Amino acid sequence: MPIIHWRPFHPHFDPFEDMEHFFREDWPSFLPEKISGFMPAVDVYEKGNDVIIETPLAGVDPKDVEVSFKSGMVVIKGETKRKSEVDEKNFYRQEMRYGSFYRQVALPAAVQEEKAEATSENGVLKVVVPKAADAPKAKVVKVKVKK
Repeated sequence: MPIIHWRPFHPHFDPFEDMEHFFREDWPSFLPEKISGFMPAVDVYEKGNDVIIETPLAGVDPKDVEVSFKSGMVVIKGETKRKSEVDEKNFYRQEMRYGSFYRQVALPAAVQEEKAEATSENGVLKVVVPKAADAPKAKVVKVKVKK
């Protein structure tokens, strides 16, 4: 399976590869000043008979995170809240992300969703779910060509 590179914004924010350097600099003027939600980076890999999903959620209370599975996908969503109120005009720079987050990623194999376990350690959410033993195998169909 090829590695899929993470892009933190919806594809329509970065439609051209040659504009990638543009987005690495300060926020472009046409983007809204406040982006309330964000899409966390995710690592998905297999280890033994498990599929492991990891995402950095530093500062997020694990009680505010929901992990679910649907149609061969893992869905991670929740909300991070600002601990103290600061008047917007008192900021010199505001880069920390607050608000809701949502990430949906296709799983590389069939899994036993009911046996999934999630832990949070050092700001990293780790979801371990065993692969399904009776995963459907790909069916090969020979095509007969008539002349």
